[in-house]
Amino acid sequence: MKQPPVTIKNKRATFDYELIDTYTAGIVLTGTEIKSIRLGKASLVDTYCYFVKGELWVRNMHIAEYFYGSYNNHTARRERKLLLNKKELKKLERATKETGFTLIPVRMFINEKGLAKVVIALARGKKQYDKRESLKEKDDRRAMDRMFKH
Repeated sequence: MKQPPVTIKNKRATFDYELIDTYTAGIVLTGTEIKSIRLGKASLVDTYCYFVKGELWVRNMHIAEYFYGSYNNHTARRERKLLLNKKELKKLERATKETGFTLIPVRMFINEKGLAKVVIALARGKKQYDKRESLKEKDDRRAMDRMFKH
């Protein structure tokens, strides 16, 4: 029996940030973490990425403890290393040094090979009026869809 593909999204990302560019990164996990992700027990709310000595790390990613994980279970909110090639890492590190840019995980998925991947986005924070504009556009789109369906 084939399981449905796991996709965990950060729904607040598009509301709070204007996404400029996206990259798909691998993620370094322990055995119990990948098992929890395969069960869909992870969250990307309030997560962000940062650089330490040229390496990209993700902080605040919640992966629930594995139910059958005994003594070698992981801590739910530990920092995890992201894997990108050197060229991409250098480009992103330069971009995040500019004011107003940040790296945020947008979604996490398991690829065909069974590996966990994280889609990260280079983003610029939206101001309060931009958020109101986004909500207005969303409401307008909904109203238009309703009008055309009836």
